[in-house]
Amino acid sequence: MSQPTTHTLQAQANDLRQRFEEEIRDYSEGLWNYCRYLTGSPWDGEDLYQETMLKVLGGLYTRWHPTNLKSYVFRIATNTWIDLCRKEKRTLGVLSEENDAFEEFSDNLELEEALQQLDELFTPRQTAVFLLLEVFRFQADEIASIVKTTPGAVYASVRRMKHRIQSTKHQPIKSKYKASPKRPKIIQAYLKAFNHGDLEGMLSLISDQAHYEASLGFLEVNKDEIINGSLAYGLPGHHAIECELWGKNVIVVVAESEQGQLVHDIQYQEVENNKIVYHRSFFFRKEFIVAASKELGYKPQLNKPPLNWENK
Repeated sequence: MSQPTTHTLQAQANDLRQRFEEEIRDYSEGLWNYCRYLTGSPWDGEDLYQETMLKVLGGLYTRWHPTNLKSYVFRIATNTWIDLCRKEKRTLGVLSEENDAFEEFSDNLELEEALQQLDELFTPRQTAVFLLLEVFRFQADEIASIVKTTPGAVYASVRRMKHRIQSTKHQPIKSKYKASPKRPKIIQAYLKAFNHGDLEGMLSLISDQAHYEASLGFLEVNKDEIINGSLAYGLPGHHAIECELWGKNVIVVVAESEQGQLVHDIQYQEVENNKIVYHRSFFFRKEFIVAASKELGYKPQLNKPPLNWENK
């Protein structure tokens, strides 16, 4: 395939992605939270969210008679997670029917506590059913279609789950986040170079074959692409600090503003043979940046060219 044709396809794919993001804007945050609680981890949830977006974009052409885009997107997220659990040989669970009464939680606090226990107490299918019914308010017949069961099984499963949650609500919730290993010295050198605007020094730490990824934004697969792409205009001039986020050591890039320091980007790197071989940035990931900023005690930077998330 010729290079001009590749560039045309790339431009068309990017345009489609932007149009798609506009279509799902009203429930993208909800989808991210669904992925987070479904997997039991913000990091795994972010990966599931991204894989869902790519699958939906790649598979829309197969929808001959599309009806409800929101239901379809949540369906893809659910099926992707269940398929992954199946590959890992996790017990998926059976959703059986019972003629028991359906009950509501007494308050929002109880529901919030329940969300922290789902992954620990229940199977992937049970967790999906609970979230779709209790949190995202899908109809039972929609949920039955998504997880391949019956409406009666949806109600019965949630009732049994509520009973179990109530019986364990006084037990302490175990932290899901393990302490991160000590960061290699090369990351300290990366931080120093970044904060001093030393582009050459920073590039010297990166492998010639480095994988440089800005999730759902762009991908560069060697140092030449990095130099001529994302770093072609140098460093952004912001300040970077090390933080622990949901059990993982990360670099938080903060921008100064009249509101104080705002989270511009969140990054992490993998090091092998004293070189950075993998760099991941969440610059383009609004839902992740917003949730992470709240966790870290910062405000997110919502207007950062080429992105403007304000009033969206």
